[in-house]
Amino acid sequence: MPQTNPFHSLVPRKMTDSELARSIRLNIEAELDAINLYAAHLDATDNEEAKAILRHVMDEEREHASLFWQLIARLDPEQAQHDREASEKYRLITSGASHEAVEAVGKEGGSARAEVDVSPHKQLTVGNLRR
Repeated sequence: MPQTNPFHSLVPRKMTDSELARSIRLNIEAELDAINLYAAHLDATDNEEAKAILRHVMDEEREHASLFWQLIARLDPEQAQHDREASEKYRLITSGASHEAVEAVGKEGGSARAEVDVSPHKQLTVGNLRR
């Protein structure tokens, strides 16, 4: 497994939240590398005892990655805003909204929570995108 230098982002003072967020992103990278490594090991064995341990450890790494992501949202307000916008874009994309409605999220005049009725029997029009 690739090793990340644990002293990579050490500075001779306490880090700012922005610097800490950058360091935490490296932690997430390490967690994701571990998840992928354990998944490959799971695929490569029929040993049920080993698989049980690998699944358990892999789930722990998933939790760690999620916890770090939540920490970054607190440390980096811009990242948190991108996360909120991406969640809204995901909702719009998966509900069939237009490309224009998706791209309007986060833009001036665009709603952070576009209310678009995209039921199968309702056709999107310019009028219902204005809401």
